Amino acid sequence: MSAVKMTEGSVHVEAYCETPLFYRQSQPLSGDPQVSGDPQASGDPQASGDPQASGAPRLSVLLLHGIRFSSEDWLRIGTLEALAKAGCRAVALDLPGLGQSKSAAAPAALGQLAPAGFLKQVCEKLGLDPVVVVSPSLSGMYSLPFLMEHQPAVRAYVPVAPICTDKFTAEQYQAVKVPTLIVYGDQDAQLGELSLGNLSKLANHRVVVMKGAGHPCYLDDPDTWHKALVEFLHTL
Repeated sequence: MSAVKMTEGSVHVEAYCETPLFYRQSQPLSGDPQVSGDPQASGDPQASGDPQASGAPRLSVLLLHGIRFSSEDWLRIGTLEALAKAGCRAVALDLPGLGQSKSAAAPAALGQLAPAGFLKQVCEKLGLDPVVVVSPSLSGMYSLPFLMEHQPAVRAYVPVAPICTDKFTAEQYQAVKVPTLIVYGDQDAQLGELSLGNLSKLANHRVVVMKGAGHPCYLDDPDTWHKALVEFLHTL
């Protein structure tokens, strides 16, 4: 199993947040050893996530989180490590107002759609283009506008019972061709089922139901979560 490099950093999304946002990052040790901060600062094509660069990770993954969680949870349950061992570069972002980004003001009120350009700028700053977006719960207010307005920047979408799925029409969903893995726990009778009903209108999707798991299903059964996620990434 390949070794993994873990780093921490911050990204300043000037157009939307005055305060930089904290993130954790993992990548295969065999990849570029220099990626540790803002990739634009070095000018290194490998640091920018350029898939054509020698030794670059095969995919870039952005891990978002719910209101009671942060990037620390992806570290704690091993998702950052699992993705790096699968040959991916993974960035777990602390969203504005949460985790170690608590001092940053959110660009939209809780439950309202954030500007699509917010995640676009995050990904540009971090060299995550195209990016696989993993989006549980609260983070739907950020990921869904990004998905709808910037399809070319999204390599794949992995929603985990996100909020705000009711804010788009069936026609808007059907126009999205991005490969999507819908994941939810079968004990999540509210947001899980609501989001499934809306996200199932996406043109190119598959569904994984995690048995016995609740709303944060990835926390309830990390092994099943990692298996489903990595298997999906291998299809891209």
